[in-house]
Amino acid sequence: MYLGIDIGTSSVKTILTDEAGNVVAAQSAPLAVSRPRDGWSEQDPDGWVDAAEQSIIALPQALRSDVKAIGLSGQMHGATLLDDRDKPLRPAILWNDNRSHAECAEIESKEPSLRAITGNKAMPGFTAPKLAWVRKHETDLFSKTRKVLLPKDYVRLVWTGDYATDLSDASGTLWLDVGARAWSDAALAVTGLSKAQMPTLHEGRHVTGELSASAAARLGLPRIPVVAGAGDQAAGAVGAGVVEPGEASLALGTSGVLFNVTHGFSPNTEEAVHAFCHALPGRWHQMAVHLSAASAVDAVARMTGFDDPASAYAAAEAHGSSDNVLFLPYLTGERTPHDDPHARGAFFGLTPETEPAALVHAALEGVAFAFADGRDALVRAGSSLDTATVVGGGARSMYWGQILAAALGMTLIYREGAETGPAEGAARLARLGVSGEDIRTVCAPGAVRSVIEPDVSLSNQYKERIAHWRALYHATKNIVQEASS
Repeated sequence: MYLGIDIGTSSVKTILTDEAGNVVAAQSAPLAVSRPRDGWSEQDPDGWVDAAEQSIIALPQALRSDVKAIGLSGQMHGATLLDDRDKPLRPAILWNDNRSHAECAEIESKEPSLRAITGNKAMPGFTAPKLAWVRKHETDLFSKTRKVLLPKDYVRLVWTGDYATDLSDASGTLWLDVGARAWSDAALAVTGLSKAQMPTLHEGRHVTGELSASAAARLGLPRIPVVAGAGDQAAGAVGAGVVEPGEASLALGTSGVLFNVTHGFSPNTEEAVHAFCHALPGRWHQMAVHLSAASAVDAVARMTGFDDPASAYAAAEAHGSSDNVLFLPYLTGERTPHDDPHARGAFFGLTPETEPAALVHAALEGVAFAFADGRDALVRAGSSLDTATVVGGGARSMYWGQILAAALGMTLIYREGAETGPAEGAARLARLGVSGEDIRTVCAPGAVRSVIEPDVSLSNQYKERIAHWRALYHATKNIVQEASS
């Protein structure tokens, strides 16, 4: 048995897989997010540990006793500041926290080569600007910071005592020389930090330590190895079998990600494309990241009075498209291609006859159009994107898949186990860490459940709608920014 744990934003998901890679048990535990001010997003690091332990203990004891290794996945970018006793100095600042917009410009000004080193534009979601904000606004806490860890790596520390991370997650800090797969002294210095405050770097399948006696006793597990694991997006790709150059995935979760494996380090910083290390050796990847995906559709469903997202999706399908209604899905800002933390959601084209189902349908289209923006940015970065495996909770809706395929002009593949995502990738990395098996054997994609080809007629209809949708963002951008200042 192999244990895969995904430290998410809203919950911790834990799965057990057998020697054939089948998921034999799964549990989850909820997490709370604090938003003390507009644009802020924080979590208690010890809440990750508590939720992870609850989810493991809820698994059958007979299965836990057979676990051979643990893999960790987690939400990326979260700044977890520890003192000299390894205690959190403050709540972790999360990936969707926008407070450090000004610091992004400052650190790029201080280190003009930052984009070339890291392959990424400084954005509030990354870890480095968060530390620059703490350095400026919470000086005493910054001076007490002995280590900075990412969310999954704080859980690792509590369980094993090791300061360790993997290269895919480290890529999202803005402190990594992504091409060289090593910490950058220059990137660290711009935020007043050093390598001594960073965890040790590992490839995703490398063993970083083993459970301590006390942790093993609490969890009802043997003292087993813990592998480095991966950031959630890379782990989700591993779980979907997206591990070789040219393979791609489309993640429909709280956020949305179009993920493409590349032969080497291939950045496009001007359009906020993420160029990161993959979780497996000798591989990199590009990502177009959209901060609101299924969460935007769910929010509209809630606003319009539907009892649950499933009923909203069904109503939208029955209603069909309303050509006069457009939706900007930027509920918490946007990354690719705009890098605009002030962007916000909006409906346009409403009439007295507009029905709730029409608004949900516009939300499905609006998120798809955002992905079309992301796809274009990846293509301009050198990617060739014709096919993608769909993963995440949004993979349950085949109708949304038709909209996405038409907007992107891509073939979408739906596979068995697509909803398991990062936790399955973490379990696969755990298996690789101790079994010595071939990567392609362990990371084989799941059986194809269905395939959606882009509808040419719908794709042609969307060309004009997407042009109007893009114009709406640019027409309202200054108004929204002025209102936020």
